[in-house]
Amino acid sequence: MDIKLLRIDSRLVHGQVANNWAGSLGAEAILAVSDGAANDELRKTLMLQTGGGKVKVHVLTVAKAARVYKNPKYENLKAVIVVETPADIVRLLDLGIQADEVNVGGMTFKQGTKALSQAVYVSDEDVKNFQEIDSRGISQYIQQVPSSGRTGLMETLKSKGFIN
Repeated sequence: MDIKLLRIDSRLVHGQVANNWAGSLGAEAILAVSDGAANDELRKTLMLQTGGGKVKVHVLTVAKAARVYKNPKYENLKAVIVVETPADIVRLLDLGIQADEVNVGGMTFKQGTKALSQAVYVSDEDVKNFQEIDSRGISQYIQQVPSSGRTGLMETLKSKGFIN
């Protein structure tokens, strides 16, 4: 599989992902990877409609996404993979998905999270997972849309006092 973008976005598939990211990267498919969404028919149905016919949307569990990634049938598929949390990225990596970088697009506010940027709120668990991803030599950056600038994630965590 030709992964055009590996993104963390708590909303999974929405206009920014379907139109801006997938379109600008020439993706043929968006894989929304979430155990919760894959088992929630309403969420799944809404996301499947988001592609608007331009790009095919698939909602998969983490385990199924890893199987699809390894399947030779999809070797040339140009895909955007979107997950909800940094923990999902770690699980995908543990299951054999290869990545050079991770885009952190949006992580919405929840109880127990703190603002890292205007669109990214993180918990202590998220920070630990970002550190795990970093320890594997994978670059991580914050960028909401292709036209906005990139900000280094680990540098931002350090400058905001989340890590040393």
